[in-house]
Amino acid sequence: MNEIALFEAMYTARALRRLKPDPVPEELITRVLDAAIRAPSGGNAQNWAFIVVRDPDKRRALGAIYRKASDEVGAIYAARGRPAHQTEDHYRRFIAAGAYLWDHLGDAPVLLVPCLSRRDMPPREALPEAVQARYEAHLAYQDRIRGASIYPAVQNVILACRGLGLGTVITTNHILYEDDVRAILGIPPEVFTFALMPIGFPIGRYGPLARKPVHEAAFADTWGANWPKSQPFDPYPLPPRPI
Repeated sequence: MNEIALFEAMYTARALRRLKPDPVPEELITRVLDAAIRAPSGGNAQNWAFIVVRDPDKRRALGAIYRKASDEVGAIYAARGRPAHQTEDHYRRFIAAGAYLWDHLGDAPVLLVPCLSRRDMPPREALPEAVQARYEAHLAYQDRIRGASIYPAVQNVILACRGLGLGTVITTNHILYEDDVRAILGIPPEVFTFALMPIGFPIGRYGPLARKPVHEAAFADTWGANWPKSQPFDPYPLPPRPI
């Protein structure tokens, strides 16, 4: 296993949906989890949990739930149509890769389920009057930002997998049937799942990634004022070869 640089990991960590059935050594899974818990969380609460599913029956059951949910999501993709930045060929390959995972998620040797415990707001009466007056706004705010305490950890999982030679992808379709997932994994009601990530040794290959240019995705100071165009650059220059 060769060390790779941070920017190389970011620029080449593709969504890899085709995985070998080979078991993933436990020490590699532990390293991925240890990278996950290095991420930030709201208030440093670290109210996350990561369920590592290796049991074949549970993987098949989760795969069936994911397949059922993906049938619904697939209909939405079809009705929405191709994004403007994708070519017909790129969109066709994207849909085909997604369809493969819909059928084979349960075949991955590891399914990682990142979860987050709900952090309840203090009672209204325990707060200053100014906050009490805006209590509903704070409830809505807390609900909206919950993912900020788990998705940085999910990104660390993606980068760690890339660095360790593993493949993965973030999926969320199972959340449409979260109660079924709870029943399989024994998840308590105050805990919510935020992703379902197949992990294994990839059949496909890593990056580079195709993305819209920065000047189309970023604005300067105000919405609609595009960030200046820049000259292409090498995001992760290779070190000089030894003589």
